[in-house]
Amino acid sequence: MPAARPAPDRATLQARLRAGTGELGLALTVEQSGSLLDYLDLLVRWNAVYNLTAVRDPAEMVTRHLLDSLAIAPLVRGATLVDLGTGPGLPGIPLAILAPDRAVTLVDSNGKKTRFLREAVRVLGLANVRVEQARVEEVAGQYDCVTARAFAALGDILTWGGQLLAPDGICVAMKGVIDEGELRGIPPDFRIEQIVPLSVPGLGAARHAIILRRS
Repeated sequence: MPAARPAPDRATLQARLRAGTGELGLALTVEQSGSLLDYLDLLVRWNAVYNLTAVRDPAEMVTRHLLDSLAIAPLVRGATLVDLGTGPGLPGIPLAILAPDRAVTLVDSNGKKTRFLREAVRVLGLANVRVEQARVEEVAGQYDCVTARAFAALGDILTWGGQLLAPDGICVAMKGVIDEGELRGIPPDFRIEQIVPLSVPGLGAARHAIILRRS
């Protein structure tokens, strides 16, 4: 049996993160870069016990979780954001670290994931983040931006969570290959404003952000 590869050290992960965010056109502070890697370290440790993500390799997590989440940062707007079906906090936590003045609510119905989220918020000192354990359709309030990554079909996202979108707000849904049938399933009171191809450094897979508004 071949020997397991040693886990990459923090300097290697930081270099990968810096290079990737540079390609995305994002200028991270030293503190933001440190917080993202602290989050990654916490996710790796909790994942060993609670199986929060199928991605195990920390270097791969930088690409598939951190950079993938941050790829939509230029599209996100407004003072308030709710991340639906956030899982272990993706893309909500990376976006919250990047924009500490934006109030971010992380929503997930899974108890072990929300326990991790609360611990991450505490350890990272994310004063702008609130965690809510609930089904999406039970959440109250309105937000300038609604995000969803690998959560549900577009029609379901808007049916369950469309009430959370402020009148002038946008929903940014992260998808892989565009499914035309899924696009046709959008409720009539919403419309697609834009479909933005995303280039995630090192990913090598199709990624898109679908931006939706109220009709």
